[in-house]
Amino acid sequence: MIYKIRIILDAEEDIFRDIEIEDNNTLEDFHNAITQAFGFEGSEMASFYTCDEEWNQDEEIALFDMSENGSDIRLMNETSLDDVLTEQTPKMIYVYDFFSMWTFFVELADIAEKEDGRIYPSLLFSFGELPDAPPEKNFEAEEGELEDNFGDDDDFLDSYDDMDFDENWN
Repeated sequence: MIYKIRIILDAEEDIFRDIEIEDNNTLEDFHNAITQAFGFEGSEMASFYTCDEEWNQDEEIALFDMSENGSDIRLMNETSLDDVLTEQTPKMIYVYDFFSMWTFFVELADIAEKEDGRIYPSLLFSFGELPDAPPEKNFEAEEGELEDNFGDDDDFLDSYDDMDFDENWN
């Protein structure tokens, strides 16, 4: 089967690419198709993240395992597209270049039959120009989130000098 997927840059302007790729390709194959479609060199670290319908990030699927001992992290080259992207779970988040944090919303748009003589993956449609730098992120807590984590004490962050970090520092 062929997945038709829209990859949308997390930005104010509409910037997206539509790619079709075989459902049994790895996420590494998909990563390479995305970097080519957006004109990246492809030399930076990247990860996919599973998510729910509201785009809340869940499990990471990394390009490489950067841990010292090896870990249980899922890797792109060991994970096929149809393992994580289905009609029941049609959304993922893709982050390219962890220093710049290019963030994309990935959504399965359609599943079609494979066409003979056609080469996959392929770029179906391109809309918008990628900016020179990634859009700035505005990391804000939703109303009440900080109070849930720190209590109702408004002076919590103001009392930094009272925390005696220096005497406990190794």
